[in-house]
Amino acid sequence: MTKTALTQMLDIQYPIIQGGMAWISDAELAAAVSNAGGLGVIAGGNAERHFVEAQVDKIKTLTDKPYALNVMLLSPFADDIIELAIDKKVPIVITGAGSPGKYVERLKEAGIKIIPVVPSVALARRMESLGVDALIAEGTEAGGHIGELTTMALVPQVVDAVSIPVIAAGGIADGRGAAAAFMLGACGIQVGTRFLVATECNVHKNYKDMVLDAKDTSAVVSGRPTGHPVRILKNKLYRQYCDLEKKGASVDELEALGAGSLRRAVVDGDVVFGSVTAGQVAGLIKKEQPAKEIVGEIFDECEAIIEKQYRWLCDK
Repeated sequence: MTKTALTQMLDIQYPIIQGGMAWISDAELAAAVSNAGGLGVIAGGNAERHFVEAQVDKIKTLTDKPYALNVMLLSPFADDIIELAIDKKVPIVITGAGSPGKYVERLKEAGIKIIPVVPSVALARRMESLGVDALIAEGTEAGGHIGELTTMALVPQVVDAVSIPVIAAGGIADGRGAAAAFMLGACGIQVGTRFLVATECNVHKNYKDMVLDAKDTSAVVSGRPTGHPVRILKNKLYRQYCDLEKKGASVDELEALGAGSLRRAVVDGDVVFGSVTAGQVAGLIKKEQPAKEIVGEIFDECEAIIEKQYRWLCDK
């Protein structure tokens, strides 16, 4: 399962993409994943051009392997980050939180591959019609901003609806999840939460410890009334948010409570009143290890599972 349409398209060894996590997915983490044979991703988030440009310049000193830049299209700086990608000849752009339609032609002319994240079949079809290269079908199990459909339901429907490569995301942290994604028809996987505890991930130690201590019910969703639901780990910030919702707080009040909360968790280590974004698989993750080990373990386990099932079928 290590050679797929995705590995051929992106010239990578393993069909795995590291999730673009705002404030977290920097040049060091992305380079570590790329050097491990996957596709490392720098997250643009809501950052201004000069900040993202420094990360793009840095990754070029850390790896000669392919990497990607994640552009959050809701960001007020999205136009600037797209210009940066073109100027710096970033090989792959991954987009989320909107449609990259107005950028597709210019990115293609620059030789940049475009991979949007989609939460539905309708958006997947629309993206294919724009001429993008592949799609990341992300289920609601993921951390951060989420849709409604589960990965198990979403991925096969997207695979059936389009003819371009589909990468499965949301709820994948080990070889079992990877094997399931391939059986659903995906040609690759995107993994975010497990890379939060990679040795090369520069997130605050308090954040890593909270992920490592998470249980199966620790990941919850906040922000539905704002129209932008986010999956985080349960803490006092989440409980404050729930209290405001019950009191019928306005969208402005809810957004004010969350403002700057991700940075507080990632940089300052405030996991009490900060937003600790993580997926439902956080409860599966029990150790910190180098990105290379994470990638290797996932695919060793995946291949062993598939081989075991194949032998079982043959014996039948």
